[in-house]
Amino acid sequence: MHSVHLAVLMTSHDRRARTLSALRALEEQRGLPAGTTFGVHLVDIGSTDGTPEAVRLRHPAVEVMSVGADVPHNQALRVASRNSRSGGGGGGPLGGAPGGPTHSWTHQLWLDDRVELFPDALANLLRTAAAAGTGTVVVGAVRNAYGDTVYSGRRGRSLVLVEPGEHRPEPCDTYDGRVVLVPRAVYDLVGDPDKVFRHRMGDYDHGCRARRAGVTAFVAPGHAGECVGGPDAPGSREPGIGVREALRRVTSVQELPLHPWWVYCLRHTWPWAPYLMLSPYARTAARATLGGLRG
Repeated sequence: MHSVHLAVLMTSHDRRARTLSALRALEEQRGLPAGTTFGVHLVDIGSTDGTPEAVRLRHPAVEVMSVGADVPHNQALRVASRNSRSGGGGGGPLGGAPGGPTHSWTHQLWLDDRVELFPDALANLLRTAAAAGTGTVVVGAVRNAYGDTVYSGRRGRSLVLVEPGEHRPEPCDTYDGRVVLVPRAVYDLVGDPDKVFRHRMGDYDHGCRARRAGVTAFVAPGHAGECVGGPDAPGSREPGIGVREALRRVTSVQELPLHPWWVYCLRHTWPWAPYLMLSPYARTAARATLGGLRG
């Protein structure tokens, strides 16, 4: 295997302990090819809990950039990618390739700061990538504390979650953006997640665009890590909130805002786009209505 230089892209927001745990797990990776180097590019989104300061103190080689709390997650990931192409993050255990600028990276690794990688996760991802070829995206499946797969590759129009195999990679159509290894050749072809998707769906769109460009994607064998912390807030599914509030939440930036969702449907689900565009909002209204009647 040729030398591997990883540009690790991360974002954070008021998750100091989790972010530090994710970086520690990254630092403790084992079994990597000789000469593997890291350049970690963390964009902090308006944290008030001291996350940037703690990262700079404990991991001084990590490049940390602070942006406003109004910057959406997907845009912050794009900023991290831009930083990986312009230099910085060099030196130290989590530093970049020797010699300054990190434009020579061979892979980008999207890493969610709520994921603690298992010690052999990166070696497994890189081994899978080497076997699959330079034009392949490799996804790391993530489980929760109960052992259930919660993030992975996705298949089909309904985005069915792909369970990782024990010994062989599993093909997928697109992917959750929690642990994703993107080779340089794929990045040069597909680029960053599209800025039209401010918070969600940028990862799914990226995978669909990659597939359309002839890129294959696989879920690596086994789980890459564990997602720490409790489940996400119920959002539009919260019982008893009423139809108006449920629709307000489902169309918010945290869930399925109208314009990005319509763009996604037009790009990837035609001729079913009009139906699929309306279906999550109709389901949300129906669920809230039935919940109100039961109450």
